[in-house]
Amino acid sequence: MKRLLLKHLVWTMPRVISRVTKAEKITSNLCKIVFAVALLLPTVSRAQEMAHTHGGQSFHAFTLEADFGGSRNGPVSSWDLNGWIGGNTNKLWLKSEGEYVDGAYEGAEFWAMYSRNIATFWDFQAGIRHDTRPRSTSYAVLGFAGLAPYFIETEAHLFLSDDGDVSARLRGETDFLFTQQLILQPYMEGNLYAQDVANQEIGAGIWRGCGCRHTYPCGG
Repeated sequence: MKRLLLKHLVWTMPRVISRVTKAEKITSNLCKIVFAVALLLPTVSRAQEMAHTHGGQSFHAFTLEADFGGSRNGPVSSWDLNGWIGGNTNKLWLKSEGEYVDGAYEGAEFWAMYSRNIATFWDFQAGIRHDTRPRSTSYAVLGFAGLAPYFIETEAHLFLSDDGDVSARLRGETDFLFTQQLILQPYMEGNLYAQDVANQEIGAGIWRGCGCRHTYPCGG
């Protein structure tokens, strides 16, 4: 009986140590991300105070796009919320996007970034992204957003997850106006994964997507 108990302890201890080490790693990465956000938010606040002190103004702009359609898997709907609060130089940038397919969320992302203007029409951005679907995962984010030649709205971001996975995303879109309110929006998006992400069933490599949307703005 003692031999069996000793054998069982020796066999389970490496697994327990492995789980503790991984948990400590995840906790450490999450703490770093939270600490980074804690540093970013006061920076935006101070920037706004300085803007008011020197006669500047604080603005905000938000857009919400919602899509509805169908596929072989059932009804499909998605949302894309994008906006910022701040001045011409410093902003707090907020984003959310996701997809709802046949009664279940396929993806849901929530972003918060400090955005600083570094050139005409271009901002440097740093912050966090948290996905609630397909798996709860947090990311540290670095990237750029701006207007490329031919009025192509461009976003390029690098991600480091709380599991240590590295990925990147490049997205571009533009508008073609048929009328002042009827707009055609072609877009292209590419995602690069530096390694396999088994818990999300994603393989290393490049994932590409493209499409075209008709939009009709509502409201004043």
